[in-house]
Amino acid sequence: MKDIYNIIQYPKPTEKAVRLMEAENKLVFVVDKKATKKDIKDSLEKIFKVKIEGINTTIMPTGKKKAYVKLSQKTPAIDIATQMGML
Repeated sequence: MKDIYNIIQYPKPTEKAVRLMEAENKLVFVVDKKATKKDIKDSLEKIFKVKIEGINTTIMPTGKKKAYVKLSQKTPAIDIATQMGML
């Protein structure tokens, strides 16, 4: 297994990400391009001790991979964002 701290590179604190956080309980991260959805899920669950419902990924035009992570209703995304210093 890969190092969990190398899979998740950094959060993406854009206006769209904040709207997704508030409306859909999602967080947006830039992740390692070779990471699978399972790798991303396992890493985030271990780092933040949260339950994840689903992950969607996309490759940006810059060549970086972005992951949209939907958290369970028990864990508000705003709490995790505050813990990371995004808000």
